Amino acid sequence: MRFGVNYTPSVGWFYSWLEPSWDDVRRDFDAIAALGLDHVRIFPLWPLLQPNRSTIRQQALEDVRTTVELATAAGLDSAVDAIQGHLSSFDFLPSWMTTWHRRSMFTDRDAVDAQARLVGALHEALADVPGYMALTIGNELNQFADRPHPTPMTATPDDVTAWLDTLLGTVPGGSAGSRGSAGSRGSAGSPGSAGPGVAVLHAEYDAAWYLDDHPFLPTHASRSGDMTAIHSWIFNGTGQTYGGLSEQSVRHAEYLAELSRAFAVDDSRPVWLQEVGAPLNCLAESEVADFCEQTVRHAADVPGMWGVTWWCSHDVARSFADFPELEHTLGLFDEEGKPKPIAQRFASVAAELTSAAAPSAPPPRTTAVVVPVDENDVPLRRSDAAPGGGIFTRWIELAAAGERPALVTSADADDAARLEARGITSVVQPAADGRSVYAAVSEDPSLAIGA
Repeated sequence: MRFGVNYTPSVGWFYSWLEPSWDDVRRDFDAIAALGLDHVRIFPLWPLLQPNRSTIRQQALEDVRTTVELATAAGLDSAVDAIQGHLSSFDFLPSWMTTWHRRSMFTDRDAVDAQARLVGALHEALADVPGYMALTIGNELNQFADRPHPTPMTATPDDVTAWLDTLLGTVPGGSAGSRGSAGSRGSAGSPGSAGPGVAVLHAEYDAAWYLDDHPFLPTHASRSGDMTAIHSWIFNGTGQTYGGLSEQSVRHAEYLAELSRAFAVDDSRPVWLQEVGAPLNCLAESEVADFCEQTVRHAADVPGMWGVTWWCSHDVARSFADFPELEHTLGLFDEEGKPKPIAQRFASVAAELTSAAAPSAPPPRTTAVVVPVDENDVPLRRSDAAPGGGIFTRWIELAAAGERPALVTSADADDAARLEARGITSVVQPAADGRSVYAAVSEDPSLAIGA
């Protein structure tokens, strides 16, 4: 397994892309590497990369390249997000996407073509840099497509499929056929199709799994791109309802990863816990390190788990205004750059799980809870899979009783060959009395809506 961190610059947050301080970046990367972590996820800002629809700034591409080179020099591999998009409750859309020029990033052909050019240009700028390991289309861009966003860019699932196929297909080796279409029952792609060691993927927040009628589907997440990215946050109703150290909370990431495996068509498809953190609106500060350790250990037990990337490296400075309070506390390092207790715990667990004594792969999970789906593999009610729903409730009951439960769609539950391929010997129906407690909040709990 791989263990890394989502890189939030210690000086200037992501506003530092306006005028990078390479000495500060070097210091940050050296501190991250000193923990024994092996990679960072990097977030350049879309308006700075592409301030006009027809313009991609060469200097901005060079700044991203320099950042990746500095990470490599510190002994860290780099995953880069192309379109930001959305970070820590703030939207970063270029002016040609908003107000008088407002258009949908998912359905406007000119906008989609511009995004595709940016994805291709960013990959080309990085392709020969040692340590460049992954390109993600963007950070939780599905939050623009539906509630609770105040001005959503409405799209249909077919629109999302076309958008993903276009952007993923921009990178060499990234055609929809080689990477797997969301509607395909064929084999998905594998890491490295964009070049040696480079995976190309997309990442959504949990509305794709839990929010009824959301245009991004579980099949999009589990069948398009080289890997499945999981973003697990317990401020979605889980932590508030059950408690921060409850089984429901410390196993939430494990559950989401298993839910993704139910919709994958390639049993060997890697799952990347790309974003998970310890929010203090659900946890006492004294509980944070324990939450981290338990979450990581449970996630590591998921077959196909590629790695864990913690959110985030450094606390947001309190000199910045209008951030949700928890954003100032999520880092492994405090505002002065000192490692917090959670940093030491995460590093210790990572070292243990990557040691030679650690098991190389978890055994199959033999019992699976059924996820009812329609003829297109779309869940009949995604809220049933959400925290508190009948599917989630039954899975947690089994896990708390000592089982290692999986999940399986109702289509695969009737397919003996599929069950055998996954090592599943018994299927269990969802709880009849489950009720969702999910709130679709993206990265800002203040935007919560009821499920």
